[in-house]
Amino acid sequence: MRPVKSITIQSIVCLLTILVMISCSSNNPKFTGAKGEVKIMTLDPGHFHAALVQKSMYSQVDSNVYVYAPEGDDVNEHLKRIDGYNNRSENSTRWNEKVYTGPDFFEKMLKDKPGNVVMIAGNNQKKMEYIKASIEANINVLADKPMAIDANNFELLKQAFESAKKKGVLLYDIMTERNEISTLLQKEFSLLPEVFGTLETGSLENPSVTKESVHNYFKFVSGSALKRPAWFFDVTQQGEGIVDVTTHLVDLVQWECFPNQILDYKKDIEVVTAKRWPTKITPTEFNAVTNLSDYPDYLKKDLQDTILNVYANGEINYKIKGVHAKVSVIWNYKAPEGGGDTHFSIMRGTKCNLIIRQEAEQAYKPTLYIEPLAEADIALFTKTLSENIKKIQQNYPGVELKKLLTSWEVVVPNSYKVGHEAHFARVTQTYLKYLVEGKLPEWEVPNMIAKYYTTTKALEIAKQNK
Repeated sequence: MRPVKSITIQSIVCLLTILVMISCSSNNPKFTGAKGEVKIMTLDPGHFHAALVQKSMYSQVDSNVYVYAPEGDDVNEHLKRIDGYNNRSENSTRWNEKVYTGPDFFEKMLKDKPGNVVMIAGNNQKKMEYIKASIEANINVLADKPMAIDANNFELLKQAFESAKKKGVLLYDIMTERNEISTLLQKEFSLLPEVFGTLETGSLENPSVTKESVHNYFKFVSGSALKRPAWFFDVTQQGEGIVDVTTHLVDLVQWECFPNQILDYKKDIEVVTAKRWPTKITPTEFNAVTNLSDYPDYLKKDLQDTILNVYANGEINYKIKGVHAKVSVIWNYKAPEGGGDTHFSIMRGTKCNLIIRQEAEQAYKPTLYIEPLAEADIALFTKTLSENIKKIQQNYPGVELKKLLTSWEVVVPNSYKVGHEAHFARVTQTYLKYLVEGKLPEWEVPNMIAKYYTTTKALEIAKQNK
């Protein structure tokens, strides 16, 4: 009779490790791209971006969507938008919203877990709590920007990414502006050294890259006047402008200037200066946007007489891998007639500048211009540009150049001008692809961390400059 071998502590630990791995595997089955395998949960949808993700259908996504939210206007407005998409005359959707609105909505979602992806777009004060707990429950997260609105949130975000890596789930934020055609083409032309040269280093006074975004509180979304929640005007809940819309701008600086490169926020980012200032909202304007006749108590701290001061504006001057960049955001109450949110961007190269303008002259449509440097040999630059446009046309057929007095306008077919709302479907499709691949590109997570470090550090500096 053979002696029974004693079970060592090492073998027990090994066995437990295998069981844990099996358990994690069963909690996170691999996505294959099969029809309806992605099951979405929508959590506390206080921002209209939550609905825009569902403006289109996706074969990979089940038509049943599980909504967990507190009772109130936020969820009601969300459901109205989804209902509008389901009942429109063209390209109608077929979403079936299964709604729970009990006070324990978040705990209920984590307990029931009827889906494998949660969409989070709403009150930013609670967002990191939602994100972190969802990841701990082995749920993939698609989140609207900003994920972090202050330094404490930034630390939680780093922890969330670490946890997501261990759990094998994907945390991703919605960067729609990467899909805007003038921005895509600005990036493509900057990658042509014969045309652009190399990116200038710039200076604090004359940055190499400048991006400015102008937004408006009163606007139309999906054909209807947007009703904003009152908390949108409270920077402790929405976040200040310097950490909100600038998230897009900082992302574009990284994505365009250092494509596919991993950034280390501790070494590659230096915030030089930052400032913030308020947008002043009258009671009449507040009523027009929120349908509320009075300010809620939590906004009264920001009142000066009857005027609401919202710190929605900000500017960041920083260095990224030694290159000077400036991003700024401005919020107005309403755009001029015929206008809307606008974007300005310049990338300065050693051979030309690539500039996006979106003003009345451009009929408020983002338009890319190529401006050779003053000392350039125009005949040679014209020849080089004519040869290189063919490379652009391989990926973007129909894009042409229109010669102006001292520059060129990049003429884009209307088929590429799909609009901001359509970009949400493209981001969602990208995320669905990453789910099938089981990972994000190597640079995405460190660069998201670098992005939110830039914005939250800038807020910290701006608040010191009273």
